[in-house]
Amino acid sequence: MLNQNEVQKYALLNTIDSPKNLKKLSKEQLAQLAQEVRSRILEVVSKNGGHLGGPLGAVELTLAVHYVFDAPRDKIVFDTGHQCYPHKLITGRRGNFHTLRQYKGVCGFCNIHESEYDVFGAGHASTAISAALGIAKARDYKKEDYKAVAIVGDGALTAGLAFEGLNNLGASKTNMLIILNDNRMSISPNVGAISNYLNKIVLKPGYFKLRKTTKGLLQRIPGIGEEHLDKVFKVQERIRTIYSEGVFFESLGFQYFGPIDGHNLDELIPALQNIKDLKGPVILHVKTEKGKGYQFAEKDIEKFHGMPKFDPINGQKYVTTTNISWTDAFANALIRIAEEDKKIVAITAAMKSGTGLNKFEKHFPDRTIDVGIAEQHAVTFAGGLAISGMRPVCAIYSTFLQRAYDQIIHDVCLQNLPVIFALDRAGLVGDDGPTHNGPFDIAYLRAIPNITILVPKDENELQHMLYTATFINGPSSIRYPRGAGIGIPLDSEFRKLEIGKGEILREGNDLLILGVGPILYDAMQAIDELKLNAAIINARFVKPLDKELIVKYAQKIKNIITIEEGTINGGFGSAVLELFEDNGIKANVKRIGVPDEFIEHGKPDIQKKLIGIDKEGIKKAIQEIMDK
Repeated sequence: MLNQNEVQKYALLNTIDSPKNLKKLSKEQLAQLAQEVRSRILEVVSKNGGHLGGPLGAVELTLAVHYVFDAPRDKIVFDTGHQCYPHKLITGRRGNFHTLRQYKGVCGFCNIHESEYDVFGAGHASTAISAALGIAKARDYKKEDYKAVAIVGDGALTAGLAFEGLNNLGASKTNMLIILNDNRMSISPNVGAISNYLNKIVLKPGYFKLRKTTKGLLQRIPGIGEEHLDKVFKVQERIRTIYSEGVFFESLGFQYFGPIDGHNLDELIPALQNIKDLKGPVILHVKTEKGKGYQFAEKDIEKFHGMPKFDPINGQKYVTTTNISWTDAFANALIRIAEEDKKIVAITAAMKSGTGLNKFEKHFPDRTIDVGIAEQHAVTFAGGLAISGMRPVCAIYSTFLQRAYDQIIHDVCLQNLPVIFALDRAGLVGDDGPTHNGPFDIAYLRAIPNITILVPKDENELQHMLYTATFINGPSSIRYPRGAGIGIPLDSEFRKLEIGKGEILREGNDLLILGVGPILYDAMQAIDELKLNAAIINARFVKPLDKELIVKYAQKIKNIITIEEGTINGGFGSAVLELFEDNGIKANVKRIGVPDEFIEHGKPDIQKKLIGIDKEGIKKAIQEIMDK
């Protein structure tokens, strides 16, 4: 709930219960509302953490769209759903916006289960055009009458899926509007020919005025009907195309307008009103500034794309631990390895800072390649590098690598190419929730022939695994979680691990715990507190498993628990059960992992507690299996 000062601070925002309330405001009041929305986003994100640059840049655009269109009847589909904070504030969620990204609170992305105004879920990028086209076609099939609008932004137009949608929409001639929110950024700066092209486009002023004037003049002439007007406007379009750099979109079958200032409501609202009823595919190109209105976000766009809790006065994030992060441990190790191995090339899909490759780039700018939001291309591109003698390292979040599954199978694993997949944000990621959780990579990679799957228990083992992977003559993946590491000292020298060999962490006879990843530290604490005589094995490798070691212990200890921060279906525990089946092992086995459901957003400790993969959950499972 807002206190009295906040009530006064957000006087206009507090009157907005739905987009219908916007339509009662004057242009001056809309401008004031934009400032209040921006202020509220900054206030909440600084306390909760979250995305900041994208939402701040989309404030006026969001207000203008909702002012002109009639949601939820009109369907407004957001790409890169973190743009949607302003949308959430004016669609009935301002009262609990303070719960943003908190457990049981407002989701940080578009969520169809949260509101009828969230038309389509959007956690990953580049989905809006395809989704909105599907919605528009369904409208036409059902002979309904509403608008379909896709708001594409934050570099989403660099992904192949967006171009597939553009291609289909242009050919289908379906009535639909795409608003290109061009802020020249995804998370890292936009790269590629399309980004360069968009940055060259210049505004051709007066077009809407010319079109309106022409229509008015023609309508005064007796005998001029709508079909004649259409012909005139088509000629007008051709003339405009000659003088406009929007020819790329025009050639795909779109009517292109813009670019216009995405922070100027006096431009945005008339433009939207003028084009909302046009037939066929339409693109409005809008220029915005990521981080608009907050000086620190404007100056350091990449840093303020997404932030943990921070001080809004100075823009500095609060330091909660001195442990090196998993991401930094990976980046530091890769830098050291690349100093000796000139074949190392690092690839990112618009996530240089998120994956730590911004640090690598400072040392090796020529060996750091950002392909934009294009994971499929990143993987096949890496395959091309590998087949030509290089050693590419694809640093991609676990959840984003899912988008390139076919390329992993056909272009890398089938040809047994030495590509290293460094999977950041594996497991549960906390406040970003189910679209960004990465529990599936063990299961979706384990089914593929030729790949080696490594899972470090701590940041020291991570550096050794990365070093080891550079010697594997085939594809490999290394998964590690988000956030601070365990706090283990790092060895000064790299150690090459034996492929497929685990390590014994504890000896014991009453219980056998088999696991991978940092969850093993929770298991060791659980065993200590329960004072059990348990054996604990760090498998290190999910594929290939250490068959000899695991079978040896399973033959003498019949109470067995497998632990992992990955999906229980098809994961590490499933691999162990398959090993037991193949070797005739009869045992009392309990698997601990992420269940067959999408885990909602909340702090990581809440997520883990909910599904029983924290220390207390492991203790409970141990007691159950021992009692049984």
